[in-house]
Amino acid sequence: MSLAPLTHHGSCLCEGVRFSITGPLAPIEVCHCAQCRRAQGGPFATNIPVATSALTFLAGEHLLQSHASSPGKERVFCRVCGSPLFSRRASLPGVVRIRAGLLHEPVATQLAFHAFTASKASWWPLSDALPHHPEGVPPMASRAPTHASDD
Repeated sequence: MSLAPLTHHGSCLCEGVRFSITGPLAPIEVCHCAQCRRAQGGPFATNIPVATSALTFLAGEHLLQSHASSPGKERVFCRVCGSPLFSRRASLPGVVRIRAGLLHEPVATQLAFHAFTASKASWWPLSDALPHHPEGVPPMASRAPTHASDD
């Protein structure tokens, strides 16, 4: 008996961009760096590393707009509603970091850690028991789980 692969669906605010992610989700990385805070308009970004081979756009790929926020890093958003969708780094080919809030519930993953806590918003408390990484992300983070077709 073969089980169908786990699939998550998501969309931007206007639902012009819709996508699916096939396979298990990596844990959610909570980033408190100043760039993520400004890009999200909040105290942090919630990022899920996803293999590009696991990401399928169902609608609105023509609505994707990007901004080079720093050398080697691009942030992608919906050009209609402005929803931040994902980021990608030249140093991590084949991986995008999807914004967790775009996924439709239920989401089958958990929070992993807080990154760049030394630059977190002074007005936002960190009161959970997750690991805190003051100056970055731990080694091997921001890596998507291996997609089934990559075996």
